[in-house]
Amino acid sequence: MSANPLAYLGEALDDLRASGSYFRLRELESACEPVCRADGREVINLASNNYLGLANHPKLKEAAEKAIREFGVGSGAVRTITGTLAMHMELERRIAAFKNTEACVVFQSGFTANAGTVSSILTPEDHIISDALNHASIIDGCRLSRAKIHVFRHADATHAAEILEGLKDTPGRKLLISDGVFSMDGDIGPLDALVPVAEKYGAIMMVDDAHASGVLGRNGRGTVDHFGLHGRVQVQVGTLSKAIGALGGYVCGSKDLIEYLYHRARPFLFSTSHPPAVTAACLAAFDLLEQEPERIEALWANTRYFQSALRDAGFETGPGQTPITPIHVGEAREAMEYSAALFEEGLWATGIGFPTVPKGKARIRAIVTATHTESQLDQAVEILGRVGRRIGLLRR
Repeated sequence: MSANPLAYLGEALDDLRASGSYFRLRELESACEPVCRADGREVINLASNNYLGLANHPKLKEAAEKAIREFGVGSGAVRTITGTLAMHMELERRIAAFKNTEACVVFQSGFTANAGTVSSILTPEDHIISDALNHASIIDGCRLSRAKIHVFRHADATHAAEILEGLKDTPGRKLLISDGVFSMDGDIGPLDALVPVAEKYGAIMMVDDAHASGVLGRNGRGTVDHFGLHGRVQVQVGTLSKAIGALGGYVCGSKDLIEYLYHRARPFLFSTSHPPAVTAACLAAFDLLEQEPERIEALWANTRYFQSALRDAGFETGPGQTPITPIHVGEAREAMEYSAALFEEGLWATGIGFPTVPKGKARIRAIVTATHTESQLDQAVEILGRVGRRIGLLRR
């Protein structure tokens, strides 16, 4: 028998185990709720992106069930063949109106929305000016475009301007791109400073609002609304799988941009469209965003309550400005061990280390939702403190 040509993968996994970065997938055995069942135990859930608690909302479930009865479980094709249902177009019109843009296209995920857009609108002759901490989907899109990539220091609009100044006489289009909310630290991208830079140098401005959709702005319209920049950001990306509670991503912008993506964005062209149930659930979620703004108010009240309690307990939570709350630990092994110990005590909070974050900056990432109670958050802080002191990560 010949040698296993994939043996190197086992060696790579051994390296992950040695570094403390190896993880095992946990199995969720109930609906995604503030308290859920996973791996056979009941835990407080501070690990999901279900910001507004819509993933198990009765109105979304009712809409999904109705769509299944009427249209079945699958669309049967990509959007350009027989896979465009009337409700797909309705969802795109609804999102465009919500985001105050001319048009919208829905993708199968937020990842493909970013990667598919960047890779299709730029060429190897163009230039991308990208925040150092932008999401992996942006990085992949940049690489796929084969455009020249220039990285500016995180949230540093002055550095972005310096790069564009150096490129002002260089041929090719320029794209300035940033996350709206950064998923590891929870800080808000300085869109108010970046947009004037893009305008000064004639660059395309693009923002990934995956973690801002349903969180920032009026009724959750995102960072463009949060900063009052409507009409000044050419490409807005969002997600349907976090605060919206379902699945997918979208791009909003001009009619020409969306028509072009219909014709050239490869994930759109070559992936079967959303099932009817998912599409109907997304439509119901946008109804709730408009009808129940108190959900976002509850999310922010819980965020302030939880982060204040953490600071009172002696935790360092970094520069977070949103419900994403990093609890800094240090090395990946420590973060993973802390996360595992928390789970054993009834708290699900994710350990994150290199390469997702730089070496030495591993953390526990905790995310509150609108549907957590103060009692649940108090219990979570108590578990974090008790376990942290037991394993020597918290001195108080």
